[in-house]
Amino acid sequence: MRPLTLARLFLRCGVLAAILFVVVVIALKLGAVQVSLYGLGKDLINVLLHRANSLSTDYGMIVLDIRLPRILLGIVVGASLSVAGASFQALLRNPLADPYVLGVSSGAALGAIVALIVESHLNLTPDVAGLITPIGAFIGAALTIAVVYFLGLRDGEIDSTTLLLGGIITVSFLSAIIMFLMTTLSGSNLRGTAFWLMGDLSTPQPRSLLYFLCLGFIVAASAIYTTASDLNLLLAGEKEAMHLGVDVPRVRIVVYLSASVLTGLAVSVSGAIGYVGLLVPHVMRLIFGSDHRMLLPASALGGAIAIVIADTLARTVTAPTDLPVGAMTAAAGAPLFLYLLRRRIA
Repeated sequence: MRPLTLARLFLRCGVLAAILFVVVVIALKLGAVQVSLYGLGKDLINVLLHRANSLSTDYGMIVLDIRLPRILLGIVVGASLSVAGASFQALLRNPLADPYVLGVSSGAALGAIVALIVESHLNLTPDVAGLITPIGAFIGAALTIAVVYFLGLRDGEIDSTTLLLGGIITVSFLSAIIMFLMTTLSGSNLRGTAFWLMGDLSTPQPRSLLYFLCLGFIVAASAIYTTASDLNLLLAGEKEAMHLGVDVPRVRIVVYLSASVLTGLAVSVSGAIGYVGLLVPHVMRLIFGSDHRMLLPASALGGAIAIVIADTLARTVTAPTDLPVGAMTAAAGAPLFLYLLRRRIA
């Protein structure tokens, strides 16, 4: 295999970015209301030229105010979950690790629900209230991965089987707490929360929260990428990596905290979308190899593509009724998880 160069990195990421662009254009076109490519192109040009007030079609508001923000949200959510999954798999040296299976998504969901309950009893300004949920989701994700990590420790090293079992048990326990908290909600809030827990991108988000989400993704993903070379060495084992000069405790802290931030931010705005962090890194690894200098950005772009496709299917298959995005990702991710589990046991 040829060594990875900067030119090869940009070329491969450029191909994935081009695919993402095509998927976004198709997603903007499809929906309960069909939009012509010609009209869509004119609307996008108007936006790029800062002429958003002179939309060319009657469907401009649908495209720009409803579909585009939802697609952009899906891009950040998919990229966040995929990068978190790829980093967990490398650090734990387990191909079955991802935020959903390890219980991190459930912990983030519980933190977000608790934050919403606390927020409803406080008199907060809209800007401050919008930040309470991501903070609660991050705390829930960080505490959960800490618990699962210590459950998986055996003689100072991670035991993969114990770690997965600990994650599955943690998911069950957190789900029980979530169900208990949901009984305290009113009818309309209960239905909305239940739909959100299955993965939902349809809820409009404040622009300030979207900026905060993008900034959080850039900072956390960049922190993980600084450990890409160390993650390559960690694939051989923690002791071997230490002998090669890797500061394993530092890498562990950076990856755990950053992946928890990514998961918490994603879950706080989209709910617990499962299997993205499991499916996408495997596909990217099969295509581009296991070098994390390439795998991490490829997973980010691949996760964005996967979520945009899943969300487009969710709002078009039974249009005008939306399906949960998590149902679409589970339909593809669950069979793959069973295949990987059976292959690993065999």
